[in-house]
Amino acid sequence: MAELTADVRALFDGANFATVTSLNADGSPQASVVWAKTDGDDVVFSTVRGRRKDLNFARDPRTAIVVVDHVNPYRYAEVRGKVTVTEDPTGALIDELSHKYTGKSWVEAHAGAERLIVRVIPERVYLRG
Repeated sequence: MAELTADVRALFDGANFATVTSLNADGSPQASVVWAKTDGDDVVFSTVRGRRKDLNFARDPRTAIVVVDHVNPYRYAEVRGKVTVTEDPTGALIDELSHKYTGKSWVEAHAGAERLIVRVIPERVYLRG
């Protein structure tokens, strides 16, 4: 397991968008822009049960997540590792992230959506810029 430096934490904990990659069944990459934050040395983000990321991670937990500094896009961090997925029945993480990125509470677009917390456990960490 790798540790996140203070600079990497600052990028993930700022209001910077991240792009997470999962692997489709045929091995091709699937990328999504997400809101993210750190939790200890892990990076966490929210998704909904049944989405492509959820299905891909259930089959293959390998991932890479890249966060880009919105002030200086030449400064970014990449975390490679494996994910674990846990339920978030109250949607606490997505609400916290919504406040961080929009300043407002989260309103779920689809009734009955089952929120999940995706935790990226770092194996390699890169910082550029």
